[in-house]
Parts: sequence; C-alpha cells; structure tokens
Amino acid sequence: MKRRNLLTGTLLAGAAPAILAGGRAHAAWPERPITLIVPYPAGGGTDIVARTLAPLLEREIGGSINVVNRAGGGGITGHEAIARAAPDGYTLGMITNDLSFYVPLGQSRLTHRDFAKIGQTNEIAATVTVKPDSPHDTLPKLLEAIRANPGRLRGTGAAPGVSWHVAFLGMMDSLGLDLRSVIWVPSQGGTLGHQDVAAGGSEFSTASIGEARALLEANRVKTIAIMADARVPQFPDIPTLKEASGSDWTFSVAHGVGGPKALPAPILERMTAAVAKVHAGEEFQTQLRNRLIRAVHRAPADWDAVLERQLSEFARLLRAAGLARG
Repeated sequence: MKRRNLLTGTLLAGAAPAILAGGRAHAAWPERPITLIVPYPAGGGTDIVARTLAPLLEREIGGSINVVNRAGGGGITGHEAIARAAPDGYTLGMITNDLSFYVPLGQSRLTHRDFAKIGQTNEIAATVTVKPDSPHDTLPKLLEAIRANPGRLRGTGAAPGVSWHVAFLGMMDSLGLDLRSVIWVPSQGGTLGHQDVAAGGSEFSTASIGEARALLEANRVKTIAIMADARVPQFPDIPTLKEASGSDWTFSVAHGVGGPKALPAPILERMTAAVAKVHAGEEFQTQLRNRLIRAVHRAPADWDAVLERQLSEFARLLRAAGLARG
C-alpha cells in the first residue's frame, strides 16, 4: 500500500507542472477581466453590438468583460490588436468583414485567416436611399438615370473601397452596369452619407437603414431598396433589391466575436457555446431588432467559409473599380 501511494504521489507530482502550464489556467478561465476590443469608435454599429453582447456573455462565462474601443485606420488598428494579443483568452474582439478589404486595397496583410472565429452575431444590410422628392424615387428610375447619364450622378455613404461603397459596386456589377459610371462622394460613415443626400449633395446613398432611421422618420430621405434577402419588419414597404431590380446581390456589414489565431481549444469551445446561447436568447434578439440590426448567428466553420468567399469576391469588385492595390 505504501509503495502504491508513493508511486501515485510521484506520478501526480510529475503531472503537476503540465497541469499548471496547460490546464489549470484554462479550467479556471476567466480568473480576471476579459478585454473585448471594438475596432471602431463608440456609438457605431460594431460598438452597439459589443455593448449589447458583453453583459449577456458575462452571465454565461461567470466573468467580467470590458469593452474597449481601439479605432483607427478604418478598423485596422483594432483588428491588429486582437490578432496580435496573447492567446490566453483575456483579449478578444469584435471582428468584421472589413477584413476582406485591407489586402486588395493595399492597406494591410491582415485577413480573417489571422483570427480564431468564435461566432458571427449579426448583419447590417446596405440600402439605396434618395430624397423623397427625387425624380429617381424608385430603384428602376435611379438605375435608368445612371445608365442614361454616365458620370453625372453622385453616390455616397462611405470611403471609397470599403463597406457601403462595396455594396454599391456589387449592386452595379450584378446588374451589368459600369462600376465607374457614378461619381462616388467619400463620406465619414453612413450617417453623414444619408445626411448629404438629405441636403441635396448626392443623389443617393447606400448605407444602412439604421443610420437613416431618424431621417426616414422625419421624411427627409426615402429608402427605395434594401440589399438583403428579406424586408425589414419596421419598414415593410421598402422592397429588397431582388424585388426592386431582379438582382440577387445582397450586402451586409457583418460582425462577430473572434480572438488570436492560437486561442486554446477549451477557451474557444467555451466562448463559442456562450455566444451561441446568448444569440438564441430573446434579450439579445430584441435589443438588436430595436436597433434595426439583424441578428444572424453562424458557427465558426460556417462563418469562416462566408468570410473566405467574401475575401475573393470583394477583391474582384475592387479590381473592376480600379481601386485594388494589393
């Protein structure tokens, strides 16, 4: 008996360093607050989703989560901070399909492949929005005006080559229209793009319906199509792009939770399950719906496949528009 106890004690002592090095930290995680990086300024769509998600995730994992905004470089600064963080589960972040733009635009070598995917959380669809008294107050009228007046009409909603501009490029491409036949007016975000349309500076914008909501409710703009596969319940009279033009093109800014590529499997699995559970809950669904944000969940492998497809698809569009450099 003594010999067996001695042998058992020796084996446990030998195993202890391995447990300390590779197991105890993971089993007890989280032992301290987690930082959830948002690569964009406070108040934007990504920030709203992160701050909605964080307290719900805290309940699931039994730890605190601090949302930290690391804006700059069109999202590059924050995305790089997530990708380069120590893979210990204490620095995670909201990653977006903006990662599909950086390489073709020659801005960074960073892509979605540099991250461990935890789960997609939502999509924010692009729209086509004009002034209520515009002569192009339906999508067919706007498209006909673009065809008849190349180089005359102005579109806006984002900086060239990103988000809502790529939404516009994809729409044009899907309809066989010249991607360079519209003057693109750079905008520091979708809200300012919609405001430019309301002020008469541009004929149309392609940013989200959430960013247009106040102007829509004040009847200062009119959304004539949404680039999604379904209408928005709060604005049921707005047709989808498919209904308005026959185009199958859809475009959304997509958000989800990710971490450094080498995130340990136990932490990845635990966070993946937590995000899926929170996403399915009525509290998260209701809060996003009230913000006109569509709750969409994809598990890591499915989300990875979507981002991989977008990486090549968006690069093709940017090349066709003469904007690709990478």
